[in-house]
Amino acid sequence: MVTEEEQVLSGFAQVFVYIFSYTFLLSVAAAIFVAWFIRDSLKVDDIDTKHVLVTGCDSGFGNLVAKQLDRQGFHVIAACLTESGSSDLRNAASPRLKTVLLNVTDSVSIDRAVEMVRRETVERGLYGLINNAGRSIPIGPTEWLQPEDFRKVMDVNLMGLVEVTLKCLPLLKKAKGRVVNVASILGRLSLVGGGYCLSKWGVEAFSDSLRRDMRHFGIKVSIIEPGFFKTNVTRLDLIEADLQRLWDHLPDDVRDTYGHKYLEEYLKAQRFSMNILCSSDISKVTSCMQHALTARHPRTRYSAGWDAKLFWIPLSYLPAFVGDFFINVMLPPPKQC
Repeated sequence: MVTEEEQVLSGFAQVFVYIFSYTFLLSVAAAIFVAWFIRDSLKVDDIDTKHVLVTGCDSGFGNLVAKQLDRQGFHVIAACLTESGSSDLRNAASPRLKTVLLNVTDSVSIDRAVEMVRRETVERGLYGLINNAGRSIPIGPTEWLQPEDFRKVMDVNLMGLVEVTLKCLPLLKKAKGRVVNVASILGRLSLVGGGYCLSKWGVEAFSDSLRRDMRHFGIKVSIIEPGFFKTNVTRLDLIEADLQRLWDHLPDDVRDTYGHKYLEEYLKAQRFSMNILCSSDISKVTSCMQHALTARHPRTRYSAGWDAKLFWIPLSYLPAFVGDFFINVMLPPPKQC
């Protein structure tokens, strides 16, 4: 028969086992975190000997990261779409930074840019490629769009990125370099119709296959998944003007199914959402790009922005009906629904 004293001792033993178990698990978790943090903090050497090509440098993420990498000592080759963007960037950077005009939808333009990179890098090869060039419009309800509207965005965000990457691969293999592709949280959740979400899903898929294929050659591939930031891609005046164009070109019978006030309500909901979500601190994105280039062990994916980390990416792992619910709350329903 178990005495009262033995029961007390047994209870103490169980408490001790629980405490020891939890303490052990917490210690293991803390050790793993410290080891990860140390590994994540290790940096590459000889930055001043490395060349990096950045696309889409006229403004936004590309413009800022080009200047930041230049200040760090990289040999930056900044690809701009316009001569004015190229000139402004050269004036804001050191003489070490070079610019090149690049239209990622034009194969001839890509060939010229890659040849310039080859001349600049000589035998060292290209250490880093940041595929940042992109556009968002036309974007809107799927029924409002034509096939050419999809192509305009897909050609820049996906096919242009693919072609630039493929033509730079020989130079990247020579340097055992890095590819940093700018995707989006909209590469996880399709919140709106048009080529933007499709292109960013494509960037995610292309980057995953590229990473697995190129690891054998020492090339590392990282994906940046920004949330909503204030850049030309999210400029409301441009988005709203294009939505008005799409609305004006709809057949009368299609427009009637949405109701004559639908566009007004849609724009109002869009402004409200963008004002809440859009961050002006684009350095949160460029710091991810910098880490992907300078870390000895770059991450496979980087999320940038509070909305990406706390809302969109967690939402992407939940059942589809949960995401559908949030989108339905954010946007107005058509009249005939």
